[in-house]
Amino acid sequence: MMPRMLWGVCFRLALVSIISQTCVSTEADVIPAPCRGLYCGRVRHEDGSFGDCGACPHGQRPNNSVCSPCENTPPLYDWLYLGFMAIAPLVLHWFFIDFTNARKVHGLLVLHISAFSESLLAAVMTLLVSQPRGRLSISSCHVERLSDWYTMLENPKIDYTTTIHCTQEAVYPLYTIVMIYYAFCLVFMMLFRPVISAKLVGGKGTKSIYAALYFIPSLVVIQAVLGGLMYYSFPYILVVVSLITLALHLASFEDQDIKSLVKSNFTVPRNLAVLVGHWLLHTYGIVSITEMREPWLHGPLLALVPLPTLYYLLTAKFTDPDNLNVVDG
Repeated sequence: MMPRMLWGVCFRLALVSIISQTCVSTEADVIPAPCRGLYCGRVRHEDGSFGDCGACPHGQRPNNSVCSPCENTPPLYDWLYLGFMAIAPLVLHWFFIDFTNARKVHGLLVLHISAFSESLLAAVMTLLVSQPRGRLSISSCHVERLSDWYTMLENPKIDYTTTIHCTQEAVYPLYTIVMIYYAFCLVFMMLFRPVISAKLVGGKGTKSIYAALYFIPSLVVIQAVLGGLMYYSFPYILVVVSLITLALHLASFEDQDIKSLVKSNFTVPRNLAVLVGHWLLHTYGIVSITEMREPWLHGPLLALVPLPTLYYLLTAKFTDPDNLNVVDG
């Protein structure tokens, strides 16, 4: 009698255990009904249930119609994109500091250093306020397609009448972090540059400050409207624009003789800094295009960086208008 009772108790306990494990497993493996549209998802609640289809909270994006937090480490290309967007206002600051001052006095170096310090401080603060907060790193969601940047265009319509609004930052945080950086750039510029301009360089930085009040908001608009296009095309834009500005810089010298160009660009510190700056931009563009996936193949491409400068120096004499024969009609 006792063995039968023991066997009965053991059988019941085993049956209860199997049923409970099956229930837990079933609850954990529940897959909600798919949502319409690429960017609509359901928020999973603490009790395991799912909400209605809609936009995922900030810092999340849908994965199989379930909102998942953005916890990935940004790939190299994303960091290069953020670096490009961070460099853009700094280069514009330096350009307008020189452009708005006809006399290239040594005091302008203070303004250049100030612009660099403001941009560096803005970058550090931007990383610290981003997730994970207080660390010089970011968590992100990987960019999968161009439409990730323009989720507002992918809101699904039910029966062509009712729109489900699922607009969100699917490329978190690449869209908003750039705008936060530009905001910090503007704040730090207004805090430091006017004082430095008035006290150290006799007001020579005033016009460049006014210029920044125009080009920084313009950069925000470009990021808001063309952020996705810039993400995919910035390496080529960087290479092309830097080549054009390098040619303009070299063409600005009155004497286009090769010896004079070499002397002017390699012995004058300001001109040498401009030249090396262009080479660094060329390098950045090549690294962004190749991502150095195959170092043995892509590494030697960096040796081509000085080639445009060398080409200009060797061919400048052939484009000198004084060497053209004027034919009278």
